[in-house]
Amino acid sequence: MPALLTFLLLQTWFIAILSIALIGAVLASVHYAEVIAHKTGEPYGSLILALAVTIIEVSLIASMMLAGHDGAQFIARDAVFATVMIIVNGVIGLCMLVGGHQHYEMGFRKDGAMSSLSVLATLVTFTLVMPIVTSSTPGPDFTNSQLAFAGIASFVLYAGFLFFQSVSHRDYYLPKIESQKHDESIHAEKPSNLKTLASLVLLITCLVLVVGLAKALSPAIETGITQAGLPKTVVGIAIALLVLLPESFAALRAAKANRLQSSLNLALGSALATIGLTIPAVAAVALWFHLPLSLGISDLNIVLLYLSLFVGGLTLSLGKTTALQGAVHLMIFFEYLFLSVVP
Repeated sequence: MPALLTFLLLQTWFIAILSIALIGAVLASVHYAEVIAHKTGEPYGSLILALAVTIIEVSLIASMMLAGHDGAQFIARDAVFATVMIIVNGVIGLCMLVGGHQHYEMGFRKDGAMSSLSVLATLVTFTLVMPIVTSSTPGPDFTNSQLAFAGIASFVLYAGFLFFQSVSHRDYYLPKIESQKHDESIHAEKPSNLKTLASLVLLITCLVLVVGLAKALSPAIETGITQAGLPKTVVGIAIALLVLLPESFAALRAAKANRLQSSLNLALGSALATIGLTIPAVAAVALWFHLPLSLGISDLNIVLLYLSLFVGGLTLSLGKTTALQGAVHLMIFFEYLFLSVVP
């Protein structure tokens, strides 16, 4: 009994140390991302953080698929859907609620936000909803040709969005002039090239640590969820929450500084990168190694998805937000969490 008690105590301390290290890596990654963002300007700063996190997340999902754990065919689906719901409702809702409470009303460029949302709606329909309604295969699965087409279409659409965001219509994603007047970071001296390069290297290092620590904590999370009798999809939600911590912190800090445009660039860009990069990658892995892959979500999640997109469209079409819109999105997020536990 004393030996068991000692083991449990050491295990608890180990989990606590990992958690503290995870928080430290998240805060450090947000700092280095902000240094890079200040050097490159919007939307490149937000894009760098979103792409870095997503590429590392794709590697994590692909490695778990290749490991062949129980339920590996659902890992990509659960991770992608959880990421979309967390970002569209949780992150954006929290940014609007906190920022709206602090600044009363915040403005942004609705042209860029609505363009991002339209691409997101198309991507989630192509990848998460179409497997349910196609008739070539039963259940939530694509045929090999359908999976290949979905992967290619997702990558092409995301590449087109990147060109639209960063080249042809970059002005759609720049902060409004009136919000820049009160933003001290805009007028601060830009970091040197050497400092920016060092920040990029340290950012990637911190993001690798974030994903690695999240993966190390996942067995403890999975054990706790299983012992609590909760559905296995909750594990995917918990891991997605951990992986999205850097982007969530960065988006919330921007909203508190009355830079909602930066928050939306980061949040919606992350959601788009998650699908536009993850689906092609996991589709290629599944087809090359002949692994099972199920992408179709349940009818319940389809309802929650389109409710989120509908309300998101109403919110972003205004070009300005208050705390009320944030509260609405957060309630949808809490509904998603509750129905994930009690479906």
